[in-house]
Amino acid sequence: MTLLLNRSDLESLLDPAGCLAALRQGFAAGPGDVTARRVVTSLPGPGSATALIPGLIEGVPAYTVKVNAKFPGTRPALRGVVCLHDLHTGELLALLDSATVTAWRTGLAAALGTHALARRDAGTVAVIGAGAQADLVLTGLAALRQVRELVVCDLDTARAAGFAERHGLRLGVPATTAADARAAAQGAGIVVVATWARRPLLNAGDVAAGTHVTSLGADEPGKTELGADLLEGARVVVDDVALAVEMGVLAGAGLDVEHAAGTLRDLLSGQVPGRVKDSEITVYAPVGLPWQDLAVAWAVYGAARSAGTGAGTSFDFLG
Repeated sequence: MTLLLNRSDLESLLDPAGCLAALRQGFAAGPGDVTARRVVTSLPGPGSATALIPGLIEGVPAYTVKVNAKFPGTRPALRGVVCLHDLHTGELLALLDSATVTAWRTGLAAALGTHALARRDAGTVAVIGAGAQADLVLTGLAALRQVRELVVCDLDTARAAGFAERHGLRLGVPATTAADARAAAQGAGIVVVATWARRPLLNAGDVAAGTHVTSLGADEPGKTELGADLLEGARVVVDDVALAVEMGVLAGAGLDVEHAAGTLRDLLSGQVPGRVKDSEITVYAPVGLPWQDLAVAWAVYGAARSAGTGAGTSFDFLG
């Protein structure tokens, strides 16, 4: 039997602390012997098809295959499924809504990277792009450090205001909106950018010394959020160097492999330093890796099994 878990099921079962722990476990594990692939194909219309295969973590007896449709002009813009398979038999254990899994694994993994690279005293956070991924970054970041102030910018001003009000109340901090990305970044110690932008939203002159920037939108060719001049002067950490050069933030800026200081796995394992000095600008720019889908999918599958018959819907594809 396969367990079907829709967005409502996942949101009732997912736990930030548990997912952060699962992602830490994944970053601590070795890269493994099987090379993961991230395939992005443009479609005749405005969208693209993406597949991430396989999601593997040492010690987890399962793997994932994720298939997404990305259509920026629709709501939600991301639709698809994460297939969770038994590693030894191939049994399809669960089908999970990929938009929810992606938002949680991207946002919380980014929170780990943000916390690791930002100055210890950085507490003013600017959010540019008030969507689901930024929502989870802020949720995860608040579990890792004190957030003292929030500034939000989005093309949809109502969504920016709602994001600011919701998180301001939850965190008990001042929360305001900004007219544009440059205004949002002024005075912020941490800037989180999560958009569909295809031109730079921030350049070198828009970000003060000592700022940390997390850029989530540059995850496929043609998408870019940060100017080349900003990246050239920053210490840049990615989740996969080859993918960052092929389709991530380094590709958009025309930079090569040598510009990456290392990966977040390198940083968290102590193989490379994170922030070297308080005055430098740091950037974390992930593209998203298949094993991160497994980290969240396996955690929520375990929670669903523990919850019993009330979680999800069982379906027999072989019936």
